[in-house]
Amino acid sequence: MTLVEKQQLLVADYAIIDDPQERLAAIVDRARNIPPLSDNERSEANRVKGCVSLAWVVGEVRTGRCFFRSDADSPLVRGLLVLLCDFYSGATPAEVAATEPALLEALGLAQNLSPTRLNGLKSAAAYIRAYANSVDHTERSACPP
Repeated sequence: MTLVEKQQLLVADYAIIDDPQERLAAIVDRARNIPPLSDNERSEANRVKGCVSLAWVVGEVRTGRCFFRSDADSPLVRGLLVLLCDFYSGATPAEVAATEPALLEALGLAQNLSPTRLNGLKSAAAYIRAYANSVDHTERSACPP
């Protein structure tokens, strides 16, 4: 499945919730079921710069595909990062590096977030894409950009 198809599927899954605030609440609720990163993973090397909240993303490549996990000190940011990591996980490094997500806009959530939150999420997407650009396209363990 391409990232364009995956984005369409994610949008369709959340679009059944009419109200954008309830949609956002569902995204935050879903993240509560995702295990947090370990203390070692919540390192400065994995920290997303440009995010007002403390936020971390860990990437790894398995069998030629990127997989991402995240954590944040804010439940809202954590939910949005989990959504972003779910979106990119399973794609090739080249596809991750080449794809700018439009999930928040497509879900009607962008207008409900502050400019600082939007900038932080753009920083997280840039961090993920930089990670994908940094891998040598062979199987590799977790390592930040």
